Amino acid sequence: MPAHLLHWITTYGLAAIVVLLMLGVFGLPVPDETLLTFAGVLVHEGRLPFASTWAAAAFGSMCGITLSYGLGRGFGPAAVAHFGRWFHVRPDDLTRVERWMERSGKWSLTFGYFVPGVRHLTALVAGASQLPGQVFAAYAYSGAVLWSIAFITLGVIVGDRWQPALEAVHRHVIVIIATAALALLIYLVARRAVRRR
Repeated sequence: MPAHLLHWITTYGLAAIVVLLMLGVFGLPVPDETLLTFAGVLVHEGRLPFASTWAAAAFGSMCGITLSYGLGRGFGPAAVAHFGRWFHVRPDDLTRVERWMERSGKWSLTFGYFVPGVRHLTALVAGASQLPGQVFAAYAYSGAVLWSIAFITLGVIVGDRWQPALEAVHRHVIVIIATAALALLIYLVARRAVRRR
């Protein structure tokens, strides 16, 4: 994590956590999990209170993902109408995404936080597919709460060993994602084979 970001958190505390997480979850290059884990280390050292740190992290995350959702809701359908043909994306495709979001895709708003680079994309897709705001909030905000407490707690537990611990967590996340993707691919291929019969 860049030293100046660590300095901002150390100097400005909760306000820095809110702003940096809002920007990071929105999609700017902020190392969110590193920030959260380091905030947990500060809690471990007694420099930040646990409850307030968690509340600031959850609030910043909620603000960031709401901005992404609003962007998708405001510009997604129009972007598909104007530029979709260049990328072979049609309004019908957006309708299919909307149905998927309504059925099971909304869970990606909750668990997408744990996949770097995915959380703001799930919000954009949710907005572009016109997922109702109350449904978005229920799944996305609960994800923000779970994700922030998980990494802050990691920092509290491991203390000054937070960097190798975070690297280990990232390795496990990659393995889990690869396994889940392979399982999904096998399922889709099998389902297609059954339908052909």
